[in-house]
Amino acid sequence: MVQDLVDLVEVRQGAESSFEFSNGNTLPLIGAPFAMCNWSLQTAGGPWFYHPQHRRLQGIRATRQPSPWIRDYGHFSFLPQLGERHLSAARRASAFRPEDTALGPDYLNVDLIRDACRIELTATERCSKSIVRFSRGGSKRLIIEPGLGQNEFFYDESRRVFSCKSSANNGGVPDNFATYIEFHISDAINLESSKAFDVQGEVIGPVIGSYKDAGVALEFQGDPTEVTIDITTSFISFEQAGNNLANEIGDRSFDEVRNSTRSDWEQLLSRVAIEGASDEQRRTFYSAMYRCFLFPRQIHELNSQGKKVHYSPYDGKVHGGPMYTDNGFWDTHRTVYPLFSILIPSILKDMLEGWINAYREGAWFPKWASPGYKACMIGTHIDAVMADAYVKGIEFDVETAFAGLCKHAYQASDGSGRHGREGLEDYMKLGWVPHDRVHESASRTMDFAYNDWCIAQIAQGIGETKKAQDLLQRSHNYKNTFDSAIGFMRGRNADGSWRDNGYSDDGFSPIEWGGPFVEGSVWQCGWAVSHDVDGLIELMGGREAFVAKLDEQMETPPNFEVGYYKSEIHEMSEMAAVDFGQYAQSNQPSHHILYLYALAGCPEKTQYWVRKTCAELYAATEDGLPGDEDNGEMSAWYVFSSMGFYPVCPGKPEYVLGSPLFSKVSVTLENGNQLVIEADNQAANHVHVSCWEINDHGHGEAVIEHNVLMDGARIRAQMKL
Repeated sequence: MVQDLVDLVEVRQGAESSFEFSNGNTLPLIGAPFAMCNWSLQTAGGPWFYHPQHRRLQGIRATRQPSPWIRDYGHFSFLPQLGERHLSAARRASAFRPEDTALGPDYLNVDLIRDACRIELTATERCSKSIVRFSRGGSKRLIIEPGLGQNEFFYDESRRVFSCKSSANNGGVPDNFATYIEFHISDAINLESSKAFDVQGEVIGPVIGSYKDAGVALEFQGDPTEVTIDITTSFISFEQAGNNLANEIGDRSFDEVRNSTRSDWEQLLSRVAIEGASDEQRRTFYSAMYRCFLFPRQIHELNSQGKKVHYSPYDGKVHGGPMYTDNGFWDTHRTVYPLFSILIPSILKDMLEGWINAYREGAWFPKWASPGYKACMIGTHIDAVMADAYVKGIEFDVETAFAGLCKHAYQASDGSGRHGREGLEDYMKLGWVPHDRVHESASRTMDFAYNDWCIAQIAQGIGETKKAQDLLQRSHNYKNTFDSAIGFMRGRNADGSWRDNGYSDDGFSPIEWGGPFVEGSVWQCGWAVSHDVDGLIELMGGREAFVAKLDEQMETPPNFEVGYYKSEIHEMSEMAAVDFGQYAQSNQPSHHILYLYALAGCPEKTQYWVRKTCAELYAATEDGLPGDEDNGEMSAWYVFSSMGFYPVCPGKPEYVLGSPLFSKVSVTLENGNQLVIEADNQAANHVHVSCWEINDHGHGEAVIEHNVLMDGARIRAQMKL
């Protein structure tokens, strides 16, 4: 019997995380791919609201949280309860056994021991269907607690629909933002005995009304043994919430709803078939693929005519067309969107139109969207997302997109950090972002140069020759932050002098974190020139010197100086926890570095380190990811690397070859073609490739072009014995 790929997915992968140390910072999310709303277990308060070792359940949580660092919005929890009424999160928390709890992309099954009930849940894009079965009699209720904010509660007794309009969010939205939630409950509610309560669990009034930071306890009319609860959500209205329920659940049974969501996941996961993998490798690979297809979230909904409509988190109005959210482009441009360009280009096209709608409605592209503009990270890396799709032939409104991208390159931001580039005016005038005026100046200079190069790729394609020439010239500005005297990128002041951090005679330490760099030292952040690797090699003294510098990074002990951060942050701890020198797979700026060996003429070193990273830092376990997963980026790195190639420079329609992890990978492309990667003499200790063949012809280049893959290439790697 062939095992469904969905059953290989470990949704708890990476969930054993905390503020101090990340093994993924993930959640076990149940719902359809790219769902507007997911469902998870809540075992604690705050942004780290689930831990796989916790043994008390506060509720089943409807969540949109893309990262604990960004926090949740439009969220709420529900929990059935039997016997005495306990309302605060701590007091209502009921014992459960994590080892006996079933969790998958399509399904949740948990037994509450104190409350003598079992909860089964399955979910769609915007809705969920639950069955609660009590094993003994007594007073029974449903506790619902939205996130903090103004909450209005309603009950339609004739339809047995309890509704909530919640303003729970964590910023990034207009003032009129709200989530419209309906609970369609199979048993009647006793309104007289049902009560609203505050966060301390104290009763504050009747269940119908408007309250700030309040939840409700709905008392069932009788003593039901089984209760069905259909929940639907909308950002537009209660009427639209009803449309969503009709579209996604209707009169279908629990099993029918679950099978539909399961089929959606199976279809996506089956785009890639692997052979010659161990059971553990299969679980790790398909768990990674699951993570790739969670974000960005679709925020659009289907109206009664089946048309896409969305509440705009950018202008507070309802518009037609697609909209997506919950994405940090500083992270996801590196791997997620390039993977989409191969596996799901039609969905990627819809996402691009959604981001263009964000620009139309908010006048800027977002840097971090959740659900609207967030001030987080540096650069404008949606430039890379658009450029990568454009050069790969994915169609979208390129003229409108180009207008928005040019604002990044030529128009100063408002200083909020929510959009645009901080330090742009100095960058245009000086050729670098000055350290004495703008924090993380060296990283910003390198990122701005890459962003400029990306926009230039579109400018060249649409005939904007003057802008293309200007942006291409600016794309070399990264050289202005390289100090040839010490051989490293470095913070530079407005007067041209180098930043002195007081660590040594030359005022520089390669292991000092922060300051001119973002979430790292120069070792992790000083290679961010993916668009001009040849230029970087020349800057560092040629190929031999470049490879020696890479070797030095991998051989230097993972020591660090906390620098700007004043104390140890989790990224430092994560780098120090593994034996990879100053290389930090645990954070995104390092992710292309291992592939630079291949571009410098030493592919065997790329092959060794990439395979070591896959083997030692990824697993289908609760601690199985090497840092913040960040909207699929960490997982997409593994998917690419295990297939044997990697997008070092999104915006170039090519991939750098590495070392296939499996004996055979078969990719079913949307255009009907089949991409096959085979590795002869494949074994766990055979990591080096002696030669490559593409379509039965020898291939001596370090890269393979995107169109070759999409035409249905047959790639063979002869592994050294």
